[in-house]
Amino acid sequence: MSREQRAVARSYITKGALGRTPEQQRAEFDEIFAELPLGDDVTLVSTNVGGVPALDVQVEGVDQDADAVILYLHGGGYVVGSARTGANLAAPLSRRSGLPAVSLDYRLAPEHPFPAAVDDALAAYKALQGAGRDVVVAGDSAGGNLTLATMLAARREGLPLPSAAVVFSPTTDLTLSGASLDTRSDADPLFSREHIAEYTETYLAGHDPKDELVSPLLADLTGLPPLLIQVGSAEVLLDDSLRLAVAAAEHDVDVSLDVVAGAPHVFQFNVGVMDEADAALTRAAHWLAHRGFGGGVA
Repeated sequence: MSREQRAVARSYITKGALGRTPEQQRAEFDEIFAELPLGDDVTLVSTNVGGVPALDVQVEGVDQDADAVILYLHGGGYVVGSARTGANLAAPLSRRSGLPAVSLDYRLAPEHPFPAAVDDALAAYKALQGAGRDVVVAGDSAGGNLTLATMLAARREGLPLPSAAVVFSPTTDLTLSGASLDTRSDADPLFSREHIAEYTETYLAGHDPKDELVSPLLADLTGLPPLLIQVGSAEVLLDDSLRLAVAAAEHDVDVSLDVVAGAPHVFQFNVGVMDEADAALTRAAHWLAHRGFGGGVA
């Protein structure tokens, strides 16, 4: 990335103060991300999937009735974010892959701690699958955690698993044992260990962080579908991705790890601003196409 691109990207992802209320955090997050332009070719249509509010992310030229669909799960530490903020990644991924996308408005903590988000995501997954759709689950940060948890919850219920999964900078270990929480703190412009711990405490509300639906890194991943992990090297959650890739490989999962040097947490949000963001989303679309999903990569 150019020096100018790096400056623009980092201009709106500085470490926030600890101890802010969820309302303060949500207002700040929405101010930054909920109004990012999606492109003139994108229309958002309110809907619900399995009883959960959602947005149909309709990109011109993408067949909304295609057999395959992306179920997109937004990030935000399970405390902030929305289907609209998730659309910022669902839309370019849909555009590049040719797959329609649905961005889910799952319930947030502290009003709705674990397992509310997992219950909502699983309900939406069941509805899409029950409608005969071939589902690709994708998500960023906490949404990456939820992507993995949804697959594990589906497996618990004996449901067929998604056909593929894509996660951007996922949290995978809420026991917070990753070394990069400390070693990458100075490099990360957004988070510190303390930030991750604050979100984790709010989400868990006393629940055991070793639960596989909370820390998928600790789960038996055998049988999960092909998995793409993208992460930047300038983030405290780097080890959550690196260790996930190792664990997936050890459980014979088809896993691809894509690390972008110097990139911050969920750098794909910088699509149109940072060359690496556009390139990473295009690589994700190629990865899906290689596995038979999408009508060609744009």
